[in-house]
Amino acid sequence: MLSRIDLRGPSAASLSSEKLATVLPRARLDVEAAVEKIRPICDDVRRRGAVAVREYTARFDGVDLASTRVPASAMADALGSLAADLRAALEEAIRRLRLVHQAQLPANIVTNVSDGATVTERYVPVGRAGVYVPGGLVTYPSSVLMNVIPAQVAGVPQIAVASPPRGDGLPSPAVLAACALLGIEEVHAAGGAQAIAMFGYGTADCAAVDTITGPGNVYVAAAKRLLLGTVGTDAEAGPTEIAIIADDTADPEFVAADLVAQAEHDSLAACLLITTDPGLADRVDKALVPQVAAARHRERVQAALVGQSACVLVDDTDSALAVSDAWAPEHLEIQAENAAGLARRVRNAGAIFVGPYAPVSLGDYLAGSNHVLPTGGTARHTAGLSVLSFLRGIHVVTCDRDALADVAPHIDALGGAEDLTAHVAAVRVRIPRAEPS
Repeated sequence: MLSRIDLRGPSAASLSSEKLATVLPRARLDVEAAVEKIRPICDDVRRRGAVAVREYTARFDGVDLASTRVPASAMADALGSLAADLRAALEEAIRRLRLVHQAQLPANIVTNVSDGATVTERYVPVGRAGVYVPGGLVTYPSSVLMNVIPAQVAGVPQIAVASPPRGDGLPSPAVLAACALLGIEEVHAAGGAQAIAMFGYGTADCAAVDTITGPGNVYVAAAKRLLLGTVGTDAEAGPTEIAIIADDTADPEFVAADLVAQAEHDSLAACLLITTDPGLADRVDKALVPQVAAARHRERVQAALVGQSACVLVDDTDSALAVSDAWAPEHLEIQAENAAGLARRVRNAGAIFVGPYAPVSLGDYLAGSNHVLPTGGTARHTAGLSVLSFLRGIHVVTCDRDALADVAPHIDALGGAEDLTAHVAAVRVRIPRAEPS
C-alpha cells in the first residue's frame, strides 16, 4: 500500500540532508497564497472589529451571533452533561500535563559578572494569551488542555479561547467542557482567520492578546503569519506527520496501526516508515489492508497513505536516523532494538516516542507531553509548545560605581569604534576620565 523509496547502497549513503528532504514525501501548503486571501478579512476585522467577526462567522459558519462571547451558562451546561468516562480522561490528562509543564518552569538566574555587577535573567509571563482550538473535521478538547495548561503554569493572568461555532452558535460541547474544567471563563465562538484577527487586533467582544497559540488550517496559519509582529505566535501548524524507524523486531500490526492513526487526522497527513528490513515493509503493507478497510475515516486514511506517504528502505539504523533528521518529523516513533539509545541520537523531531508501547496516540492525549508540535520540517529549528512559549526572559542589570569604572575604558574603545560618542559620554558623565598629571 505504501510506495517505496529505496535509499540503500553507496550512492544513497552520500545524499546530503538537503537532497534527502527533496526525495521524501510531504504535503505542501502555500501559506503565502493563503495570506493574500485572508488579508482583506484581517484588515476588515482591524477596522470594524466585532461586527466584521460576526459577519464572517455568518458567512463561513452559517451562524448569526449577537456576540462571539460564549455565556458562562453554556460552559456549565457542557461540563454538567459531559460523559463520566470522558471527564475522567480529561482530568487525568490535566494532572499529567500539569506535572510535566510545572517541571519546565525556569528559575531566575543570577550571574555575578564581576565584583559589584550582576545580570539576572527574570522570566515574566505575557499578560494575555489567545488560544485557538480548531473545530473542522474533528473536535479537539485535548487541544484546549495542551494550550491552556502551559499558559496557566507560566502564570498568564488572562487566557481567552476561540473555537468555531456549530449550528447552535456554540463551539463543541467537549471543548466548552474542557474549558470549564480548567477554569477558563472567556471563550469565543469564532474560527478561521477572523478569530486570529480578533485576538490580534481586539474587538468590542474580545480584548487584544499578546500571543496566540494553537493549531488550525492553512488560513489560520496564514493569519498568524500576517499578524506576527503585532502579536507573538507559536509555530505555523501544517498537516500532521509521523515517521517510524523500525527494524525486523517491530510488530507490523503496531506499525500499521500507528500509520493509520496518524492518517485519520487529515487527507494531507504524511506517514513515513523508515526500515532496515524489506520483510517488515511487506508485513506492514499486509497489515494495513484490513486496518485501513476497518477505519472509520478510511477515505481520509487512504488519501493520506497514497498521497504523501512512503516506506523508505535503508541499510542500517545510522541511515535511518539520517533520513529522519533530514525529514524532521512532527512525531517520531522508534520501534527497533536499542530504541532508547537511538532516541538519544535524534537531532530533529517535534516529539520522540520510544519503544512499542509508546504510540503517538499516547502523546496526543495522556503522556503529559505537549501535542502542539512543529510540522513541515520546522522541527529543525522550532520546538513544541511549552511553558516557555508564554514567558519572556528579561535581563535585570545591576552595577555599582567601581564596577562601571572598571569597564569604562572598554566602553570608550567600543563606542569609539562604532562612532557612538554619546554612549561613551553617558558613562563618562558618571566616571570622569582621570586628569593627566
